[in-house]
Amino acid sequence: MSTVNQVVDRQAEPLCQPTPHDIGEQRGPRPEPCLMVIFGATGDLTARKLVPAISKLAQLDQLPDEFAVLGCSRGRRSDEEFRDYFREAVAEFGDKTALDDPKFRRLAGRLFYEPADVSVLDEMHRLARRIEQLHKDYPLGNNVLFYLATPPQQFLPIIRGIGEVGLTNRPRASARGSGWARIIVEKPFGTDLASAHELNEALRSVFGEANSFRIDHYLGKETVQNVMVMRFANSIFELMWNREHIEHVQITVAESIGVEGRGKFFEQTGLLRDVAQNHLMQLLTLVAMEPPAVGTPDGTRDEKIKVLRSLRPLTVEDVVAGQYAAGEIDGKPVPGYREEPDVAANSQTETFLAVRAFIDNWRWAGVPFYLRCGKRLPRKLTEIAVQFQHPPVNLFRSLDCPVHPANRLIIRIQPDEGIALEFGAKAPGPRLCIEPVSMDFRYRGTFGQPLADAYQRLLLDVMIGNSSLFLRYDAVESAWAYFQPVLDAWKAGQKRLALYRAGTWGPNPPASGASESSWRDE
Repeated sequence: MSTVNQVVDRQAEPLCQPTPHDIGEQRGPRPEPCLMVIFGATGDLTARKLVPAISKLAQLDQLPDEFAVLGCSRGRRSDEEFRDYFREAVAEFGDKTALDDPKFRRLAGRLFYEPADVSVLDEMHRLARRIEQLHKDYPLGNNVLFYLATPPQQFLPIIRGIGEVGLTNRPRASARGSGWARIIVEKPFGTDLASAHELNEALRSVFGEANSFRIDHYLGKETVQNVMVMRFANSIFELMWNREHIEHVQITVAESIGVEGRGKFFEQTGLLRDVAQNHLMQLLTLVAMEPPAVGTPDGTRDEKIKVLRSLRPLTVEDVVAGQYAAGEIDGKPVPGYREEPDVAANSQTETFLAVRAFIDNWRWAGVPFYLRCGKRLPRKLTEIAVQFQHPPVNLFRSLDCPVHPANRLIIRIQPDEGIALEFGAKAPGPRLCIEPVSMDFRYRGTFGQPLADAYQRLLLDVMIGNSSLFLRYDAVESAWAYFQPVLDAWKAGQKRLALYRAGTWGPNPPASGASESSWRDE
């Protein structure tokens, strides 16, 4: 297990700056009119992610021609107070220029609020009456999009409440067809295999699989989508994408922040449930999947599930769990996890997880995949690093200078999105000396425009009914099944938590005998 915590080395600076390229305005199909109902409308997720995405879509004129938002939370407030809250969230977390845009001002007039306790059936009936009234007042196509931006423990009561009050029975909207009811469910989707299965059964009975959208915002990122394009549209990569040419793959999701006031939530989840079971598994399937047989949403998702079902069973020996202690981030002191608000003084919750995974199929047999995620690491970083095999014969082993290691392909998902290919080249001078260089592609420099937020793309996809970038029920349950043996072992008292200082790259690999400087990312 000494190599579980291998870390992606930093890439060299690019040899040249990419040439800006104007790709023009890209437009997909216009979504049908609809009402978006947000449960947890005054929470952190709504303010930080949904409000900026909706306001930007309005500014770009990408929302349906007829669109409205109904916020729903327990707190009492009026429609106008909700509109003020929406504007404040745009100013703090979104694009402030939207506030002066006529398209946003039109949207602001279509923001409504209805207080409701989702555990009380009478209040769900009152919510249903408000929804039907809005459909009478505005031409919304009798279509409803529900978004669960609430704590995970509320998912099941909300789904069942929607079914009990009949909100999914959309009557005919026009001569062309009936209205639809769709739902977006945030992660973590369940807390283990059993709870995920129960949640899937509830979705299936109330909405059906076709109208259930399990969101993982990583799949909406341009660079994540580009993994498939890079592999399947470029034969130079696909020809080498197998055990014959690749030594190992590293996938890293690192954050420099701590729990950011979400200690109560994080105590119930931990990194395995919050990041590893969803983000890391989705990145793994994109890297390892076979080319889809058909270009449909289920064609891609069929190949992803094959990867998950080919994973070698996981044991506690393949996992390193850690928790950050007090340290420094960017030269400033930060507290340890157990000193954060709403965190137990003897907490055993992991804030770092490293996994050594193997995919037992024809393409990947014997190739280790090192998956790592953590909080309070030196910097925010999400990367996929593909390490290729060394040349079969080292022709330059007698040189009196360091020989560059094997080639690597680095896919940078955040920040500074792009792709870098590392290789060795002769340094200028009379001696034959090899130094690492990098061919570097960066999205912003090449296409000359900022990347759209993932939530913008995903919200539009749900409105048009495109499930390509959302998780199917069997993928969710297969990912939970992979981690379930570790969860069971931890529950039985086999969890070993290694402390690491905030601002470092996690715990030392166990029993490796290596100093920190030999494996940390610099």
